[in-house]
Amino acid sequence: MRYTAASDTEPKLAALLDAAQGEPVFIERGQQEVAVLLSVREYDRLNSAANLDFQNFCDEVSDKAVGNGLTEDKLNDLLNHA
Repeated sequence: MRYTAASDTEPKLAALLDAAQGEPVFIERGQQEVAVLLSVREYDRLNSAANLDFQNFCDEVSDKAVGNGLTEDKLNDLLNHA
């Protein structure tokens, strides 16, 4: 991830930073969207949601594996022989 001070960027950025506090700001190059400017609050919300979704997925996979007879010993055998 790259960091830069707002004061080191274009003057228009201040207005974009203000706008991003209320909604994502899409940045285009030519006619293609190339970036999105988000508030830290929105970034944290999205990151937390993604982490929770991933944890739920892992829990589901684990439950299915255990339901199909996978034990920790069997898993270690599989991983050590791969």
